[in-house]
Order: sequence, then C-alpha cells, then structure tokens
Amino acid sequence: MANLSVRRLDEETLDLLRVRAARHGVSMEEEVRRIIRQAVVTPANLGDLALEFFGESHGATIELPERVPHEPADLDS
Repeated sequence: MANLSVRRLDEETLDLLRVRAARHGVSMEEEVRRIIRQAVVTPANLGDLALEFFGESHGATIELPERVPHEPADLDS
C-alpha cells in the first residue's frame, strides 16, 4: 500500500474532518481514504449515480428498469 502526506491543511478543515470521521465512527485516516475513494471511482452508469444521490441512504426507494443492450443506430442510411 502506498502512503500519502497532505501538508498545510488549515485548522478548520482538520476540525471538520475530525467531526465527519467521528460521525461515521471511523478514524480521520479512514475517513480520508473513503473521501478519496469516492472522489476517484466513477459510477458504472447513470442509474448507479442516481442511486448514490437519491437512493435508500437518502430516504428514497428507486427501482431501475433492467438494462437491455441494443445495436447502435445506423447513421449511414
């Protein structure tokens, strides 16, 4: 595993991070790992993104239709 050092964070940012980590019941280091992971991982499709922002963790239940693969449109005719 790689290591990363972040320098020159202001006290307010550190305090907010400390509070956020405590709210999630994890260490500040784990909270930073989660934040970075979430920032760099792209959802597989728009439906996944909708679930991330509007799904059960936000009080909504969304049932997405099954994705059916299709052939691309023929633009030559």
